Amino acid sequence: MSDDIWVTVAAATSQRVACAEGIIMRQAASNAGITAFGPLLRQVRLDHGLTMEELAEASGVSMRAIGDMERGRSARPRRGTVTALAQGMRLEGDAYDAFMTAARIARSSVRTPEPARVSPCMLPRGVPDFVGREDELAMLRDLARRAATDDRPGGDTWRFPPLPAAVVSGVPGSGKTTLAVRLAEEYASSLSGGAFFVDMRGLDERPLTADEAAMRLLGAWGTEESQGRQLSAEDRMALYQATAAELRAVVVLDNARDEAQVRPLLPAAGQVLVVVTSRHTLAGLSGVRRVQLGSLSAQESTALLRAVVDDGRVEEDLAAAGSVTDLCGHLPLAVRVAANWAATRSNWSLRRLAARLEDEDRRVDALSAGDLRVNSAFSLSYSRLSPETARMFRLLSLVPGGDFSAPLAAVVAGAELLDAEDLLEDLLEAGLLMTSRGDRYRFHDLLRLYARSRHREIDGEGGSTQASTGLRSWLLETAVAAGRVFGPAGPASVASRPAHVDVDGANKALAWLKAEGDNWLGAYRQAAGLGEHRTVMATAEAVGNVCGSWISWAHWAEVFDLAARSSAAMSDPRSEAAFRSTLSWVLWQCDRRHDDALAAAASALALATGCGDVVQQAKACLYLGWLQDAGDDVANAAVSIRRAMDLYAEADELYEYLQAANVNITVLRRAGRPREAVETHHMVMRALADPANRDRIPPNAMVPVISVYHVSYVHLNEGQWAEAAEALQSIRGEQEARGYHRAAVKVYLYLGHALAHLGRRDQAEAAYRAVLDLGVPPPPELLDETYASLDALAAGVPPARTAFE
Repeated sequence: MSDDIWVTVAAATSQRVACAEGIIMRQAASNAGITAFGPLLRQVRLDHGLTMEELAEASGVSMRAIGDMERGRSARPRRGTVTALAQGMRLEGDAYDAFMTAARIARSSVRTPEPARVSPCMLPRGVPDFVGREDELAMLRDLARRAATDDRPGGDTWRFPPLPAAVVSGVPGSGKTTLAVRLAEEYASSLSGGAFFVDMRGLDERPLTADEAAMRLLGAWGTEESQGRQLSAEDRMALYQATAAELRAVVVLDNARDEAQVRPLLPAAGQVLVVVTSRHTLAGLSGVRRVQLGSLSAQESTALLRAVVDDGRVEEDLAAAGSVTDLCGHLPLAVRVAANWAATRSNWSLRRLAARLEDEDRRVDALSAGDLRVNSAFSLSYSRLSPETARMFRLLSLVPGGDFSAPLAAVVAGAELLDAEDLLEDLLEAGLLMTSRGDRYRFHDLLRLYARSRHREIDGEGGSTQASTGLRSWLLETAVAAGRVFGPAGPASVASRPAHVDVDGANKALAWLKAEGDNWLGAYRQAAGLGEHRTVMATAEAVGNVCGSWISWAHWAEVFDLAARSSAAMSDPRSEAAFRSTLSWVLWQCDRRHDDALAAAASALALATGCGDVVQQAKACLYLGWLQDAGDDVANAAVSIRRAMDLYAEADELYEYLQAANVNITVLRRAGRPREAVETHHMVMRALADPANRDRIPPNAMVPVISVYHVSYVHLNEGQWAEAAEALQSIRGEQEARGYHRAAVKVYLYLGHALAHLGRRDQAEAAYRAVLDLGVPPPPELLDETYASLDALAAGVPPARTAFE
């Protein structure tokens, strides 16, 4: 910076500086003004008598970046950039602190406020300075254009031949994910279905299965969670293929392990382009286009360096720029890390950077990518981190899941939340961390390895144990708090609130459990492996309340199996029986493993009988009967359910008794005993109407709605149309209000059938059209039935359905 500029700054009156400091302090105290960092920056710059060009020269921040911030185009000013600006304007004391605080809160103010609204398959944020890979991108664009147009032969979507999938393979750090995300971002708006991203976790000990990926995508495409889990794996994949055939979209399956993991996810027809990234070529896949990524060319490496270091230093010394990219092996990840490092140090020449790269100790052989060694770039960036940021980098390698949130980072580092956010921003600036979905963060695989090596070397086993224990405790304590929100007592049962997160309310609690699912499950596995049995049991008991609201999660069976094993280790047969009963439920409801579910229920019954626990005997009998009914063994199912009712009556558990009675209505109907089914329904309704039972039934219980719903099927199958119509009319709106969309569709559809049989055509048509107005796409078979019923009604013929299940 020239002396003349400092003379200009020094000439500013103390009154104007005080005015600027006052502005900062007032806006730092005002929630309304604090997020408007751009106007604040502009005002302070002008009050210090600086033009944008002068501030750029004084701070080392480009004019373009300053302009973007002042105009509000850059909503999340990075900490390093803001520090440079504050130093360029010579802010000190309270004014400096308040300026930094304003920027910090501006960053947090644009964070996604509701994790529950974040799709599990949304694209991660791409890089704004993408360069090179033109030939590879052109091939992918050609496929994407074919997905975006209707110029292929055939009319019906199913007659469209499938688009070739693209397999992008290459060495670690070659930019496979970056390329795939770039393509998806380009075409997300031009494809009616949009763009989706699934991390297949191919390098993990337990990679994502094809079935789990299909469930995530079906959920992102609008399929109701309970609908997907009620299907067998084979039928679920058929639904996936049928849904994909109707879409025009791009799906990125990132980090695939092998062919078997992704082969079932390649559409058999339609206009969905699947882009698979993998370190392997996946030669066993047929009908795919292959894109092999190696190192960048020298020109592309220089272009990438220039895109990140955009202040003219590359053009000033092209030879030094070439040395930097050569030392990075022209590997995109390494070039980007080195470039980010240089971009934040505008007073360094590229020749000085090249010299430091050349001298860096190459200590980590594990960070080789073929014959490329990239740890020199990592080591240089790491060595220039502040001690607090370097410690955060090392400790984040202990996170068990694939990505993480700022609150989790604060816990593992023992830092305040805002301080942790600043440290994460520093790591982003250094290129040592990447963003993930929903304002989360993740490591590149190579950088995770590097962080682990530094952690082992610097922090040692003691530091690792202490940090891991603290993180595990927080994850499981928060999981318990979130799970208890769904229990009978609700949020009131949560003894203490976990640090840094808000899980008050079902939406927030479920959002946290889903977002941190891989992490708290990893902590849960660690606790089980370490013999922390009471912690395992307490966690499983709490999250057991959540299963019905998140049945698409693939790990419930493991959760309750580990809890049952911990109970056995603690010689607690009652708890083991309870967990094995719940295990039987999830094995069937979530995984469709009928034989395993029956075995778990039988084991639970034997354990409960052995220890004399009547309530657990009843619960096991209830699940046993439910499973027998699912296997069409209705005679034994009726016996088991009746026994469950008797045991609940013996234990004076009215609410559970009525729930079992509702199950019995369906079992009795299927066993050919309709009169007993109707009598059971009337008994349930009398018990609910009895004033003596008012305080024994949860106020929002679904018992009456479920009882009416089940008995309506008795009336429908007996041809009792008036009774069926009366029952179904009484529960309209109840299912959709609670998120049971498939049941809601059946209520209106079968109400239409009953009304049509009664000759009430206008009312029947209104019921059928209500199916189409629910706001959630009905299951395909029920949608087809709705349209067919409207056609039949117009033709004056009765509905085709004669049996109801």
